[in-house]
Amino acid sequence: MKFKCNKNKLHEAIANVSRAVPAKSNIAALEGIKLSLSGDQLELIGYDLAFGIRTVLNVESEDSGDLVVNARLFSETIRRMSSDELIITVDEKLNVNISGGSAEYDISAMPAIEYPDFPSIGAENSLSIPQYILRNMIEHTNHAVAVTDTKPILTGELFDLEDNIFRMVAIDGFRMAIRTEHTPISEKISFVVPSRTLNEISKLLAKGDASAEDEAGEQDPEKISKTELCQIYAGEKNITFEISGYYVVSRLLSGEFHNYKSSLPTEFKTEVIVKTREFADSIERCSLLINEKNKCPVRCIFEEGSVKTDCKTVIGKVNDVVPAEVNGEPVTIGLNNRYLLDALRACESDQIKIQMTAPNRPVKIVPVAGDSFMYLLMPIQLRN
Repeated sequence: MKFKCNKNKLHEAIANVSRAVPAKSNIAALEGIKLSLSGDQLELIGYDLAFGIRTVLNVESEDSGDLVVNARLFSETIRRMSSDELIITVDEKLNVNISGGSAEYDISAMPAIEYPDFPSIGAENSLSIPQYILRNMIEHTNHAVAVTDTKPILTGELFDLEDNIFRMVAIDGFRMAIRTEHTPISEKISFVVPSRTLNEISKLLAKGDASAEDEAGEQDPEKISKTELCQIYAGEKNITFEISGYYVVSRLLSGEFHNYKSSLPTEFKTEVIVKTREFADSIERCSLLINEKNKCPVRCIFEEGSVKTDCKTVIGKVNDVVPAEVNGEPVTIGLNNRYLLDALRACESDQIKIQMTAPNRPVKIVPVAGDSFMYLLMPIQLRN
């Protein structure tokens, strides 16, 4: 088979599908990319049996055929070619000739029959969401995903849809992150997507659609073009994300996700309104004295008119004050600096509300207006 294609478009497609190619595998074919040519359509697939990416590239050809080529070698070969247009020829012995400009490569390939079948799209449940919104939801919750597999279900994020509300939830046992968006879907749908899958698709998702901006420069969801939407198809065991010509397929995590709604505080005795950036800066100043060898919670004293923060380790000590509106009972609470910073950096509003019941109860962080995010942090016991 033989085809002609644009170098940059081919390399971009290779780089993206290679995200699903394992560096090492007991199945040699999985270390490669499957290429399937049918006329002027070249399909590229990367797959590791649990996670896969597929796309189709327009090329110039009237041939057909398929093969598997080593992902890393193929990517580097294409990247280093000097010509913008490449001609790729494959003979009967699966020798791949790549030519363009002054350079010419010959590399070996494997038969496509050795490559596992790519999963079909599961469409039992489907939804459509602007890419920039899904990207935002992932980026603002993935910090709270469990990094150990003590409870495997928590290494993913819950997609929870019910009554026209879409919540993405991450929990690691010490904190919780929830991002909320409205959706036209009213029925109850829930599934858990591996964190690795979400991290990879976030790299494919657009940050925004310039043509959909309103007069204030904000995204108007009603103006989002179809190419800037992400289509999600969820089956019983697999999920597919369709993103700008790429199909990302992943296994869903099985098991019972934590009943997060039962963990949400409904009452509080202290409510604090503080500027997000000022509070984050204060915690960052305290964090200079905290590391793996010198661990210490940040003491936060919420009292009338201010939030006082302090920290003391063998390196030194720091005291800081941030103006705040404090309503209710004064409270002193210890918090993990990194967990708190992760939450503050994910907050989208200039000001936040911090709600507390007692020094040994979860701290709740929400926007001053609306319900787009919620972060829960477990406190740390302070030493006198």
